[in-house]
Amino acid sequence: MATSTSTTSQINALKIYTACDIADALLKLKVPNAGFIADLGLRTASLRTASKNEITIAPASTVLFASKVGKDAAQLPEGNIPSGQHYVDLTQSDSIVILSQPEDQKCAVLGGIMALRMKVLNARGIVVHGRVRDIEELKSTGLPIWSTGTSVVGANAEAKPHAIQVPLNIDGTLINPGDLIFLDAVNGVVAIPQDKVADVIELLPKLVSADDRVKEDVEQGVSVNDAFKRHRG
Repeated sequence: MATSTSTTSQINALKIYTACDIADALLKLKVPNAGFIADLGLRTASLRTASKNEITIAPASTVLFASKVGKDAAQLPEGNIPSGQHYVDLTQSDSIVILSQPEDQKCAVLGGIMALRMKVLNARGIVVHGRVRDIEELKSTGLPIWSTGTSVVGANAEAKPHAIQVPLNIDGTLINPGDLIFLDAVNGVVAIPQDKVADVIELLPKLVSADDRVKEDVEQGVSVNDAFKRHRG
């Protein structure tokens, strides 16, 4: 099971909000990029899923890929995948798996077999900062699977798994194993640092209430500027 200090009650408290609400709170808390993982697309959305605000929240487990030709090797943490083991067989139960692929690669680092194995090992979702393939097979897992792109080429062409359960820096958004990943089928993906979860939960009702009052005023003809002054301070 993925290691996290977050409790079931905290996760349930977050489920009533959207990724936009979470990002607003993280922005207030000065979290880099407000925790947003940019430019992702939901590759396994059905018409039913896409039409409603389906939320999945679970701790992050991380997988860092490297270039097969050793590009940027000096900038990578030490590899830690045991010899003779496949990284996917080490998937942590009840986690959302975050895969980070080197920039500018055209291959996919996730395909149908890897996603199926993660599903069998009880992953809750998969986020790929990189490319995926076998889209119909990904859909058949029933998991929410996000990526920044697609490919028809397997990972062996360019990429290799390098390390698991290591911190990731995804375009300035920092993700540590155990951070809460918030998958919002309508709005996007945001990462909540473990040490900010309680603060986010405390802030959210105030922020959402203020926005609701702003909208009420705007509907009554109040200018946005004045409504913000009244309710956002």
